[in-house]
Amino acid sequence: MENEVKTPPQLPSPNMTVFERLSNSVILKLFVIFVLLLIMMIPMSLVDDLVSERKNREQQVSSEIAAKWGRDQVIVSPVLAVPYDYVSEVVEKDSKGKEFVVQRIDQDWMFLLPSQTQVQTDIKPESLKRGIYESVVYNSSFTIKGNFAGLDMKLLPVAADKMRWSEARLVFGVQDVKGLSADPELEWAGQKLPLTMDVRNFQLFNNNMVASLPLAKGEDTKFDFKIQVKLRGSKSINFLPLANHTLVEAKGNWGNPSFNGAYLPEVREVSDRDFNASWNIPSFGRKLPQQWSGGNDRLYRFSGMSLAEADFDNYIETTDGIAVASANIEAATDMDMVQINFLPEVNNYQKTTRVAKYGILVIVLTFASLFFTEIIKKQRIHLIQYILIGAAMILFYSLLLAISEHLGFNIAYLLAAVATIVLIASFIRMITKDNKTALLFTGILGLFYGFIFVLMQLRDYSLIVGTVGVFVILAILMRISTKVNWYQFDKQ
Repeated sequence: MENEVKTPPQLPSPNMTVFERLSNSVILKLFVIFVLLLIMMIPMSLVDDLVSERKNREQQVSSEIAAKWGRDQVIVSPVLAVPYDYVSEVVEKDSKGKEFVVQRIDQDWMFLLPSQTQVQTDIKPESLKRGIYESVVYNSSFTIKGNFAGLDMKLLPVAADKMRWSEARLVFGVQDVKGLSADPELEWAGQKLPLTMDVRNFQLFNNNMVASLPLAKGEDTKFDFKIQVKLRGSKSINFLPLANHTLVEAKGNWGNPSFNGAYLPEVREVSDRDFNASWNIPSFGRKLPQQWSGGNDRLYRFSGMSLAEADFDNYIETTDGIAVASANIEAATDMDMVQINFLPEVNNYQKTTRVAKYGILVIVLTFASLFFTEIIKKQRIHLIQYILIGAAMILFYSLLLAISEHLGFNIAYLLAAVATIVLIASFIRMITKDNKTALLFTGILGLFYGFIFVLMQLRDYSLIVGTVGVFVILAILMRISTKVNWYQFDKQ
C-alpha cells in the first residue's frame, strides 16, 4: 500500500464565492495584519510596564540598602566661624499702644573659607545583594589638608575687638553621618581637637560637626588644618570645592566609574579593575565669597541627580563688588560639585528597555517575511498562527528580563533568542511541512536578534548602524517584492 503524500495547503482557486474571495483577499489580509500589528503594541506596552516595575523594585531595594549602609556622600571643605555681638533696635509698644525703641544684643557669625585645600581619598566600592538585587556601596578614607589665610579685618561687620575670638568654631559637614565608620580626626595647628555634632548653632551642612578653636585674636586665623574621615556611602561620592584653590585626588578599585558634576578630571586612568583621577580647581566658579557674615544658611542643596537647581540665590554686594553681608547666600547644587558615580557593571533593566524599543520593528519584519512566504511558496498561514508567532516574539522580552535577573544580560539574551527562534521555526515547520522554510526563518530570526544585540553593544554608533541596517532590510524586501506578480490577485 502506497504511503499517503501530505501536501501543504495551497492558495485557493479562483472558482470561489464572493465571500470566499473577500475572506481570502490579499489586500484584506494585509489590512488585517496591519491591525494585528497595532494590537501587538498593547502587550509590548505591558512589557515596558513590567520592566519599569522590576526596575523600581531594584531601586527600592537599593535605597533600603543605602539607608542602612550610608547614602550618597558629600564632602565639603571646612568653614571657620567666629561669633560676634551686635546691637539691634526693635520697635515695641507699651500697654497704651505707644511705640518705643528697645536695644538688645544679638549674636551672629563671621565665616571664612580656606585658602588651600587638598583632598585625598581611597575608595573601595563593592556590591551588596539582597535576594536577586544588588546595590553598589563603598568604604572610603579621606584626608583633607589645607590652611586659612586669615580674615580681612576691613570687611568685619564690627570692630576686631568686638569679635569673640575665644569662641571660634571650625565647622565640617557630612551628608549622612550614618556612614561614619569611625570618629573623624581633626588636627589644628599641630593640635588634635575633638569634633562634636552641633544641631543648634549652624545650618551650613546637612550634618554639622564642630570643633572649638583656641583663638586669641584675628591674626590667629592663619592656621593649617588636617581632617581624616572614614566614610561609607552608596552610588556616588561628591566633593564641593570651597577653597581658593582645591586639589582632589581620588583612587579606587572599580573599573566602571562615571565622572559627572561641574568638573571633569584633568588626569584620569581607568582600567578594568581600578581608577585614578585628579582635579585642580580654582575658585572662579565658586558661588560663595571668601568671607561673609550673617548668612548661616545651607551652603549646598544636594538632590542626588545629575542636574539640580538652587532653592535660593541672593547676594548683597558692596560697592567694590565683594559679597560680604548676605542674609541668604547662594547655595551650590549638584552641578557645582566633583562627582564620581559607581555604576553597576551591567544594567540589565536599561538594556532590556533598549531592546524592547525595537520589538515592534522585529515583529513587523517577521510578519512581512511570513506574508512573502505565503505569496512565493503559495502556502497559507492563518491569522491565528500570526497571533501565536507574535505572542512568542513578545514572550521573548519577558524571558530576557526574567533570566537576566539571575544570569546576566548577555547569557539571558542568548538563551531567550535561541528559545524563541527554535519555537517559531518548529511551529513554521509544522505549518508548512517544509524543512527549508523552517531553516529560512531560523536564519531570518537569528539575523534580526543578532542585529539587535549588536546595536546594544555599539552605544554611540547604534543610531547610524541601526538606520543603515533597517535601510538594507527594506531594500531586500523591496527586491523580493519585485519577484511577485501582484496583478494575479487582481484577476482572482
